Amino acid sequence: MPDGVCAARAPQETMRILFTCLLLMLLFATGLSKPANLKPKPIDKRQNETPYEKFKRQHVDAKMTAKKCEAEIKNKQIYNVDNSCKDTNTFILSDYEKVKAICNGHGSPHKNTCLTESKAKFSIVKCELKNNGGRKPNCQYKGKLLTNRIVVVQCGGLPVHFEKDIVTFESNNATIGKIPMDSTSVPTNIHV
Repeated sequence: MPDGVCAARAPQETMRILFTCLLLMLLFATGLSKPANLKPKPIDKRQNETPYEKFKRQHVDAKMTAKKCEAEIKNKQIYNVDNSCKDTNTFILSDYEKVKAICNGHGSPHKNTCLTESKAKFSIVKCELKNNGGRKPNCQYKGKLLTNRIVVVQCGGLPVHFEKDIVTFESNNATIGKIPMDSTSVPTNIHV
C-alpha cells in the first residue's frame, strides 16, 4: 500500500475509536448500561417523619394486642438506628387525640424533669425482646398487656418520646391508697 493511504486511514481509525468511547460514556452517563434486574432501593418513608409521626408509629395503636408484638414491630419498622432489635417497645392502647392531649393540658410535670406524665390512665402492651442480640428482621418479642398505667412522655408541643409507664394501685376507697411506682418495681407493702 502506498504511504498516503495508511496515513489517511490513521485519522479515520482514531475518530472511530473516539466516537465509540464517547458513545460508551454516554450510555453509562444515562444509565442505559444498568442491567434490567437491578432495581433502585426503595425510599425509606421514615426518613421524612416528624418526631411526633415517629412517636405515633412506634407507640400508639388502639388495636394492638400482646400477641401481635413481632408482627407489628416488623410491619412498623421499629428498630434501633443500627438495625438491632429494640430491647423493649411500648404501645399505648388509645387513639392519637387522647395521647396528644397529654402535652396539651391533660398532663402534669413528672418529678423534676422535662417530662410530662398523663393525668389519665391507659392500657399498654409492653413488647420485650426474647432473643437478645437479635437483628432486623429476626426480632422475637413477648408481649404483655398492662392496665391502669400513667404514661410519661417528652413533649415538644406534641408527644415526641415515650419514657416509661407508672403503675398505680388504688384501694376501694378512692380517696386513699394511690401508690405510684415504675412498672419495673415490686410493691412490698400494699394495704387494701
